[in-house]
Amino acid sequence: MCGIVGYTGAKTAAEIIIEGLRRLEYRGYDSAGIATLCEGRLEIRRAQGKLKNLENALREQPISGCCGIGHTRWATHGPPSETNAHPHRSGGVVLVHNGIIENYLDLKARLQQEGFAFSSETDTEILAHLIHFHFRYVPTLKQAVRLALQEVRGSYAIAVICEQEPGTLVAARFGSPLIVGRGNGEYFVASDIPAILSHTRDMVFLEDGEMAVFTPAGMAFFTLDGSPLTKEVKTISWSLQMAEKGGYKHFMLKEIFEQPRAAVDTLTGRVSEQKLISLDGLGQSPELFDGLEKIVIVACGTSWHAGLVGKYFMEKYCRLPVEVDISSEFRYRSPIVNEHTLALFISQSGETADTLAALRQAKRQGARIVSICNVVDSSIARESHGVLYTHAGPEIGVASTKAFTTQLISLFLLGLQMASRRGLLTPADGAVLGEELLKLPRLMEQTLKLDPEVEAVARNCKEARDFLFLGRGNQFPIALEGALKLKEISYVHAEGYPAGEMKHGPIALIDEQMPVAMIAAHNGIFEKTLSNMEEVRARGGRIIAVTDRYDPELAKKAEALLVVPETHDDFLPALTVIPLQLLAYHIAVLKGTDVDQPRNLAKSVTVE
Repeated sequence: MCGIVGYTGAKTAAEIIIEGLRRLEYRGYDSAGIATLCEGRLEIRRAQGKLKNLENALREQPISGCCGIGHTRWATHGPPSETNAHPHRSGGVVLVHNGIIENYLDLKARLQQEGFAFSSETDTEILAHLIHFHFRYVPTLKQAVRLALQEVRGSYAIAVICEQEPGTLVAARFGSPLIVGRGNGEYFVASDIPAILSHTRDMVFLEDGEMAVFTPAGMAFFTLDGSPLTKEVKTISWSLQMAEKGGYKHFMLKEIFEQPRAAVDTLTGRVSEQKLISLDGLGQSPELFDGLEKIVIVACGTSWHAGLVGKYFMEKYCRLPVEVDISSEFRYRSPIVNEHTLALFISQSGETADTLAALRQAKRQGARIVSICNVVDSSIARESHGVLYTHAGPEIGVASTKAFTTQLISLFLLGLQMASRRGLLTPADGAVLGEELLKLPRLMEQTLKLDPEVEAVARNCKEARDFLFLGRGNQFPIALEGALKLKEISYVHAEGYPAGEMKHGPIALIDEQMPVAMIAAHNGIFEKTLSNMEEVRARGGRIIAVTDRYDPELAKKAEALLVVPETHDDFLPALTVIPLQLLAYHIAVLKGTDVDQPRNLAKSVTVE
């Protein structure tokens, strides 16, 4: 959600900034803009729509300069428009901003009384004027930014430049991610690593309430009260190629096919030669799991679906009650968590605003905090007592795929580690399960061979206006995930339901036009799933069956049969989700939608 890129050095800032914004397009946006300092004068270009519109504006009216900031905006305050696009300017000050200023109306009224005029509907313009106001009374941009931010309530990541201090770039964050890159006599700021990875691997991760100041003389870090900070520079191991399409038509398809590799990376070093689980990298002693009375899993969207699968798994093996909460609901009720609660937070980016706020709530109540995320040193990871990284690598497509399956594998690993620690899993049984886990990457590769069959199914269903996804047990969350994927990228209305719940309402929707994707695992409730399938057939529904073993009876009932490899039933969700990912992808391609950047969506949701 929104993207920031800033640069100061000796090179042409506009080229670096536009390249960085292009690498942030996956976050979702509806307008873009750039500002540079050219011979002590600010130059600003903005455009509604995709980044190519801004590039066209720059071709018509080029800008130069070695210091600048850029932004891709996802609308919150005010509709998408060139006027509402960032950067926003006040006098000689210009800035870009991610987040939401909650007290912007009070600040706006005060600034209007001071004579400031507003040209946009955004909360960001308030920040520009507020910094300008303070800059009248203090000698440096750094001090003006610091004083302005002390008056602000809400979340922000900002980058600021001004005419009075050529070459100076000030950045700060609270609640929205911001990273700093150090090059050879040049400095970068960005919302995410891929934006600047082609220029430097040396990065600093800003914490909430911290600011950075870059000048030709170097970089320095401070708290908002002005106290100097010493920050560690970390070297990023990603290659830039990991964030490129690699010959695939879309990032999403590439990332679907990267799942076996991502699964290997997630498992590497975590299953011993004896096939036992070892999570030394969790960053906490095993005592973290002692004396627990319950587990609370908190996440949003696709990560919430992973958490639901985790509930089935952990209740079975850890014998603890597990609650699964949607992050945006968790802190607005009265959650019952304490020092005997393991609060598990799942986030692909590690910066999801609602999940981070829920984490802080649970932490205040004394819960033990463990997170599962994909981004090293992200906010959620840093604020957890223990963290399990998924090692999926960069995920550019907005609709999450490999992040989801690596979250599932991480939940399986964590559940087995806890079960062993609690004495509920013998070494022999643990070794059997560890052996099955290690087979998953190879089984994922086999599952991906279904792609031509799935594409054929998509061609038969591409005109459908509604879809129903049904599953039972640990396949019910996969039904939810399949429906979400289809909604996200093809804009087709889809619902996920427990198959046994279908007769309590959704069955009224089923007719000859309705495709129904049913996940029929050969387990203790297979026959019940077959009964639900008969109920669909009796109403004329078109059944797409995903199963783990060819079955003649199943083949008779289904219009299409997609057979994934057999594995342990508890790990099967990591395979059955893949045909549903491919189905959503191919329907979206056939419908001509923007697969990687679906409308209205953002990759990293960093505001409430």
